[in-house]
Amino acid sequence: MSLEYDGTTFSLVVNPRAGRGKAKALLPTVTAMLLSELPGVNLKVYQTSSFAEARSCCATAVEAAKSSENERHPDSLLVMGGDGMMHLGLNACGGTDVPLGLIPAGSGDDFCRGVNVPVQTLGAVAVIGKGKTDTIDLMELTGNLSEQMERRFAGSIFSSGFDARVNARVNRTRWSIGSLSYSYAALAELSAFEPLAYRLLIDGEPLEQTAMFICVGNAGYFGGGMKGCPFADIRDGMLDVTIINPVSRMTLLRLLPAMFSGKYISDPAVHCLRAKEVVVDGDGLLAYADGENVGAVPVRLRAVPNALRVYLP
Repeated sequence: MSLEYDGTTFSLVVNPRAGRGKAKALLPTVTAMLLSELPGVNLKVYQTSSFAEARSCCATAVEAAKSSENERHPDSLLVMGGDGMMHLGLNACGGTDVPLGLIPAGSGDDFCRGVNVPVQTLGAVAVIGKGKTDTIDLMELTGNLSEQMERRFAGSIFSSGFDARVNARVNRTRWSIGSLSYSYAALAELSAFEPLAYRLLIDGEPLEQTAMFICVGNAGYFGGGMKGCPFADIRDGMLDVTIINPVSRMTLLRLLPAMFSGKYISDPAVHCLRAKEVVVDGDGLLAYADGENVGAVPVRLRAVPNALRVYLP
């Protein structure tokens, strides 16, 4: 057996509750596969019981990895769980040279979809085992963010309108039906939803309008496979903006299923554009990124090229 990974530490931070216990059930297989694929590696596994504990473990692992002197196989952070764990991982590694390995085991796994990592758990482990990394863009958020933060990264999509309200409803729901949770929450939210007033700055140009929702993306997916920003490119140094103008509830209901294929963008009510920086503000808006409540508007969103090194196929 080759010992080429001798002296290399991989820290695996896990949310064992992800995917209604899927992560916990698969963890023994995942660790065995990692040890087989990465001969000689020092694998440290952290099963976390809270979001705060997971964030702390990710930050500690990255700080330790920064001092690694093994350039060929650098110390790395691996995160296993749903999009919340991916969000913690990319925030810990973003802006550093520490590689991030993504092991999806949640119900949505949208960030993995957006960066072309297999959403099948063991398929993603195999990607890490091949040892290939590359850099991708991230979206930087600044403003009055949650937990007294002034800056954080997001990998997928920033939501603020109907899409954010659906996200909030999903997060409040105590039961889960996997990727269908978003669809059912959307139907429930639709019954009372009215268009919202947005005040935007798009590369410095003001735009005020009412809309069903305006989402801003780095990678293109949200809601368990919906293509919120179908043209998103994680290496173009740009953010994608999707606007759904005011429509009837029946029209929005018709558009929602087409979001899984991306065909909804052909509707006259949908407008797509790109920008390097977007400021989102407005009345009655929420602020969600990567499925997490990130604070309150106004929020400034900026594309940051080559901000994250990640294991990719």
